[in-house]
Amino acid sequence: MADPQSKVTPFGRPMRAHFLYDDSYTPLNHGSFGTYPVSVRTRLRQVQDLCEARPDQFFRYQFPKLLEDSRRAVATLLNVDGDECVFVPNASTAVNTVLRSLVFERGDVIVHFSTLYSGCKKIVDYIMETTPVENACVELEYPIEDAEVAKRLQAMIAQLKKDGKNPKIAIFDTVSSLPGIRVPWELLVDICKKEGVLSLIDSAHGVGQLKLDIAKAQPDFFVSNLHKWLFVPRGCAVFYVPKKIQHLIRTSLPTSHGYEPYPREGQAAAFSPLPKSHNSPFIRLFNFVATIDCSPYLCVEEALKFRQEVCGGEDKILKYCEEISNEGGKKVAQILGTEIMNNMEGTLTKCSLTNVKLPLKVGDGNGEIKQDNAFTVVAWIDKVLIEEFDTFVAPYVHAGWFWVRYSGQIYLEITDFAWSAEVLQKICQRAQKGEYLAGKAQL
Repeated sequence: MADPQSKVTPFGRPMRAHFLYDDSYTPLNHGSFGTYPVSVRTRLRQVQDLCEARPDQFFRYQFPKLLEDSRRAVATLLNVDGDECVFVPNASTAVNTVLRSLVFERGDVIVHFSTLYSGCKKIVDYIMETTPVENACVELEYPIEDAEVAKRLQAMIAQLKKDGKNPKIAIFDTVSSLPGIRVPWELLVDICKKEGVLSLIDSAHGVGQLKLDIAKAQPDFFVSNLHKWLFVPRGCAVFYVPKKIQHLIRTSLPTSHGYEPYPREGQAAAFSPLPKSHNSPFIRLFNFVATIDCSPYLCVEEALKFRQEVCGGEDKILKYCEEISNEGGKKVAQILGTEIMNNMEGTLTKCSLTNVKLPLKVGDGNGEIKQDNAFTVVAWIDKVLIEEFDTFVAPYVHAGWFWVRYSGQIYLEITDFAWSAEVLQKICQRAQKGEYLAGKAQL
């Protein structure tokens, strides 16, 4: 595919020319894995070629400087100091890093919402298996108002303290995964500050979808994938830790040459085969984390350049993605005769994800799906969308109904959503007739 000229391109169908999608594919699920334009792929290949030409020179001398440039670029976007940002392969790595770095004692509690990303929930489960920490889950059933979300977190923290527990850290999203909704994370950070609870923001869907001012919000730990919404290749995420608590992060995952063990009597200082770095201990931890392909980390500036020069800037991108997601979701709901997920304030849809209720209910009635078959139906819908219709939206069950999550993006138009609604209507009719049961053993 030829690299399109670098000039502002109208959003919608014309923007498809900059991306690598197959002509027959309808990409409605950008949020899961993201993608990147041709110009960013060119940069990715350039970096990989630079590495392969002289691997020793690259990793020892060129890579650290290029990495610092990338860190400074994303730090500017987040409005934070460049020495408070590092790169990791994905948000899950950073969540693991934080929870495995903290020292938990008996009575400590990890607080999270029931909508916590399933991968992060498993991290919490593992930490509970290997340390004395407990967890406390704040139940949420959407739609719900922002003030109620904040109230429930506050109530959980108060109850834990009353019970003699120590709510040590709370994990929450900026935009949750399923349902895909805007979370009042700034309010939640404020509560954590007042209550003396560490805040860990799993903003997997944040950067590139929301306008984020981390310096203003001041969370304790913040991570966001850049490969989902910023058009950076997989895998790349920014991990922010303010200087005042960087000492809490003792190691990267895996532990590598940047780790500096505490001095022990009779033990020689740890040796590092890498050139001496002027960076802080926190930055050195993540400058070289074993040998992997870190080329995506060095594509941040190119992605930002594309967003500015070809798309017209961050504000323009965010506005279009939110609008096409909301309007497209409403169009789908209209065709299906259902509704989108939103609260009275309309805050849930202030992002680029929209959730549409399917005409498919969990229950024992005629045409309803039995609870025992709910996840089978979700898996069946996944497969039918991909194999028969060459598209994907994320189906899930919430509050007794089947829903799908749409991702708005600069290469989509309303017609894409309308087409998918017709597809979903047919799939739901087939599900109501029990077609998913025929392939249940294979799913």
